[in-house]
This record gives sequence, structure tokens and C-alpha cells, in this order.
Amino acid sequence: MSTMKFCRECNNILYPKEDRDRRTLFFACRNCEHQEVSDNNCVYRNEVHHTAGERTQVLQDVASDPTLPRTKTVRCNLCGHGEAVFFQAAARGEEGMTLFFVCCSPDCGHRWRE
Repeated sequence: MSTMKFCRECNNILYPKEDRDRRTLFFACRNCEHQEVSDNNCVYRNEVHHTAGERTQVLQDVASDPTLPRTKTVRCNLCGHGEAVFFQAAARGEEGMTLFFVCCSPDCGHRWRE
């Protein structure tokens, strides 16, 4: 994994740059003329690891998202609350889009789809 590199001359950040003719990667300072050849061809790598709780939390938080549309034409099967946020997303293992609803009651947060 590559880390941030800093210039030995002026301590500014070194930015990745390529030499297409030589097919090499090096890091160059934008402040002074310092350059150094990279010891690794990986410029940046972002690995995201989710736990089951994080994925669930995303759906529960949508009830408080003011940018999502709301409807009062559905009723939650668990608590009977008459307002829900809805959005479309691809359901696992299914083709096309599915309409998801999330109950807006702060004590519930029940999710269902149609």
C-alpha cells in the first residue's frame, strides 16, 4: 500500500506522475523540481469493508433524509405509522429496479418493498 510522500527539499506533497516514454511512475514536487522514482506502481488503493450493521444503518437513516420523497398513501405493517420514505434500487438477485419503503416513525424504521 502506498502512503503519502513528501519532498526531501521543501517538505511539500509529492504527486504521482508518469513518464510515458520510459513507462515508469515517479513522484514530483509541484513547488520545486525534486522528483523520485516510485518503488511501487500502486498510486492509491481504497478498500471498503462493511459489516452487516453498517449496511442496515444506511437504510434506517434514509427516514430522516430530507432529500428523499415521502408518501402518506402507505401504512407500516409493524407500527401502523402513515408516512414512509421511498426510493428505487436494484434488489439482490433480481433484475430491474425495486421500490423500497422505510417507515418514518423514529421508533420503528421498518423496511419493505413493493
